Amino acid sequence: MPGLEKHILLIRFSSLGDVAMTVPVIAAFLDTYPNCKISVLTKKQFAPIFSHLSQVEVIFVNFKEEFKGVKGLFKLAKKIQDLKVDAIADLHNVLRTKILRFLLPGHTFLVLDKGRSQKQKLIRGSSLEPLRPMPERYADVFRGLGFEISLSNPRFPKPLSLPKTAKKQLENCKKPFIGIAPFAAYTSKMYPLKKTENVVSHLSRKYSVLLFGGGNYEVKMIDAMAQKFPAAVSVAGKYTLEEEIKLMSHLNLMLAMDSGNAHMAAMMGVKVITLWGVTHPFLGFKPFNQSFENCLLSDAKKYPKIPTSVYGDKYPKDYEKVMDSIAVEDVLEAVERAL
Repeated sequence: MPGLEKHILLIRFSSLGDVAMTVPVIAAFLDTYPNCKISVLTKKQFAPIFSHLSQVEVIFVNFKEEFKGVKGLFKLAKKIQDLKVDAIADLHNVLRTKILRFLLPGHTFLVLDKGRSQKQKLIRGSSLEPLRPMPERYADVFRGLGFEISLSNPRFPKPLSLPKTAKKQLENCKKPFIGIAPFAAYTSKMYPLKKTENVVSHLSRKYSVLLFGGGNYEVKMIDAMAQKFPAAVSVAGKYTLEEEIKLMSHLNLMLAMDSGNAHMAAMMGVKVITLWGVTHPFLGFKPFNQSFENCLLSDAKKYPKIPTSVYGDKYPKDYEKVMDSIAVEDVLEAVERAL
């Protein structure tokens, strides 16, 4: 398979963090095989994640309209057929991509091994050993196609050009910049807002703190938090995803939950401190190129069933507030150590 001018189609529909974790793998691939072409089949809202990779073509897919239902998958298979790719890397491995593989029998397909059984063993408490990181699992798909790539010495982009509105918003802000993304998909993965405010209060004495988030509720809460501290700036809801990524490229550090923001910052080469509730970095979702030292865990003695699920959506009733067991002092110490 390796050679000049090969065209590889990469499929990954969701979620934000999982899509972001493909970026350093694609970058490593293109560094090693600059004459190859990568097309990415993903949801339109995730296209900005690849905007700084000039060699990547993003192909949008909308499963609610154009490619809805089984009929839509036939249409999507025809679209893929017309691309005339040399191979397809299925980095999602879900029902939709399995159907696409069935509808495209003449194509060279290689499929992501998600390690589902290994993850279930870890959740059941059978073992607590770090599993293969997801970026390496993505890279394994390319390796299976015959492309030898290494993620051990990643090359990250230089800070991207800031939008004019961001330049104006940050022109009077002192450096370095620390980003904080206080929200997550589930409360079991979210640091208590009171403690987050305490962290912001301490950090804003030395640094400019940029607060990230999205959605009406998050924006409202973050705006209110930023107003309490002169060196805190809310960027929540004020920029497009592409502009937020550009902002992240200027951060000296990102403090986030087990969330998409952590992975977007990591793909730009930013140091990331992550806080973990009922999930665990050993499941393979530690942000790319970050040490386990930068992953702060909830109290395992008090909450011995952690991890309770892969994504944080399943947990015992009394585990909802696990994040409260992470001390503010430990968060501040981790930030200072990383800086």
